[in-house]
Amino acid sequence: MSNLNIQITLSEKKKDKLPTDQLVFGTTFTDHMFIADYIEGKGWHNHRVVPYAPITLEPSATIFHYGQTIFEGMKAYLSEDGVVRLFRPDQNMKRMNHSADRLSMPQIDENHALEALVELIKVDKEWIPKDPGTSLYIRPFMIATEPHLGVSASKSYTYMIIMSPVGSYYEEGIHPVKILVESEYVRAVAGGTGNAKTAGNYASSLKAQEVADREGYSQVLWLDGIERKYIEEVGSMNVFFKIDGEVVTPALNGSILDGITRKSIIDLLKHWSVPVVERRVSIDEIREAHRTGKLDEAFGTGTAAVISPIGEFRYQGELFYVNNGETGELSAKLYDALTGIQKGTQEDPFGWVVELNKK
Repeated sequence: MSNLNIQITLSEKKKDKLPTDQLVFGTTFTDHMFIADYIEGKGWHNHRVVPYAPITLEPSATIFHYGQTIFEGMKAYLSEDGVVRLFRPDQNMKRMNHSADRLSMPQIDENHALEALVELIKVDKEWIPKDPGTSLYIRPFMIATEPHLGVSASKSYTYMIIMSPVGSYYEEGIHPVKILVESEYVRAVAGGTGNAKTAGNYASSLKAQEVADREGYSQVLWLDGIERKYIEEVGSMNVFFKIDGEVVTPALNGSILDGITRKSIIDLLKHWSVPVVERRVSIDEIREAHRTGKLDEAFGTGTAAVISPIGEFRYQGELFYVNNGETGELSAKLYDALTGIQKGTQEDPFGWVVELNKK
């Protein structure tokens, strides 16, 4: 986005804010949103902060028919001293451009995108909840808007940012979840769009999630789409295993999303001198580690939950439990460290946090 000049139109009527304990993830939105438009040959223009409201698109808009859309997920945190913090926002914008390239969409100027985000947060700062575990969830996204029925990249796009106050992901502290290993459906394959953050990846995951829900499981563990034996992600999160003292996570292979929480966990473990390796991990290896008593912990990582401990797997009718179904020591330590850095209650030795209004 070039020639950034943000026009601000404030809402004439503010929305009522729900108490923190009534917030449901992704259902309450702030008073304003950011919008910018793109036309081939003109580039990004008409940058504006406007009241949150429905948008109008042609029924023939490319997004509806050919699925050209990408998005990001990030959070803003308000500490007790009133400082607003963002966690590695540069990585979100970098990944957005990676996704845009894969979907044949225009690149954004990452610095200008951050500038727009900061401006929007300033306008709606009062929406950031203060209670422990709470935050302001931020959703930047881009959609193809050209009114054209033809399988080709759109010539026009809209980039938007909307924001939603969210309560604590774990109301009573982090607790392990039950995971169903998926053996019929696949999430993505190398060469596809699995390493881009695009809507189709999530739409294709819904059927397997319905099955997991019916069986009483929180999420599915995805296996690779070729051999159906190598672990990729858990639900919409990256996944880690602690096996005989070493932490292992599936290596990025073109079908696994390069999670920002994932890379932060890896850096934290290295900082603590905890052995951590990225490589192929088969479900048979995990089953054998459980059988021999070497599967110490397992957990998912992502923006929403940060750390989601896994207490049980079911694979081909076989159950195997992790750490007696309890949250592991390392999982809890990682959760406390990362949320502490995000909130500003713990030291940030990596320079990950961007403070927006510190005096």
